[in-house]
Amino acid sequence: ITLFHTSCKITKKMRFCRILFVLLSEQRRQNGFFSLVSCSARFLFHCCSSSKPRSSPPNCSEPLITGPYPSRLLEKAVQELTRLPGVGRKTALRYALYLLRQSPEVVHSFAQSLTDLRDHVSHCKICHNLSDHDICDICAANNRDRTQVCVVENVHSVMCIEQTGQYNGLYHVLGGIISPMDGIGPSDIELASLISRAEEGEIKEVILALSPTMEGDTTNFYISRRLAHLDLKISVIARGVSVGDGLEYTDEVTLGRSILGRTPLQS
Repeated sequence: ITLFHTSCKITKKMRFCRILFVLLSEQRRQNGFFSLVSCSARFLFHCCSSSKPRSSPPNCSEPLITGPYPSRLLEKAVQELTRLPGVGRKTALRYALYLLRQSPEVVHSFAQSLTDLRDHVSHCKICHNLSDHDICDICAANNRDRTQVCVVENVHSVMCIEQTGQYNGLYHVLGGIISPMDGIGPSDIELASLISRAEEGEIKEVILALSPTMEGDTTNFYISRRLAHLDLKISVIARGVSVGDGLEYTDEVTLGRSILGRTPLQS
């Protein structure tokens, strides 16, 4: 199946599965295995000889500029747009030309939203999450479980956990993880404020929800040692096989952690 897929450049392997089943049934009635190989080779030669080369469609999504820009303002806008991650000069030019085709109201609203984003969005004084006020909506909510604090690396992790709808406690955003190779130490993340919140006595459980990497495990170990003198329950989010994945596609470390962290089956 892999040989047919690689040689003929066809993405649907189920087609080749059906072909091989036909060849297998055919070789039973003929001269055994060598007849199967000969029939397979003839089919492969037929596919390769009859297939027409596919002409690649022209790339019309991004304009190609080889000469100078017709406007210095356009060139400056392109240079500023290239500051965005993953945006090259051709993509930035496409964005700039798109904005020029829009109405002035749309462009001014777009520019104003970026200015307001930078000038008025701040960090929560308690959990360091993004907020429009001094205290974010999660910390100010009265229906939250204030005895649980979930420690995360960044704001994006907060948004991901909130989308699950399975957690109703508070958060604490570190703003990074300990990485000696990158020059990031414990003093470079929001760790002192986490210890201060834990020492207040209201928190009963600290959930460490950092990435399962070497830097994340190092940060988990450091936080657990700094909070060891307090009467707290320190837990780490479960790690294991993803839902919908097969065991043959799971690495040994993840599969081993899944077996060690197994849970009883609830009927």
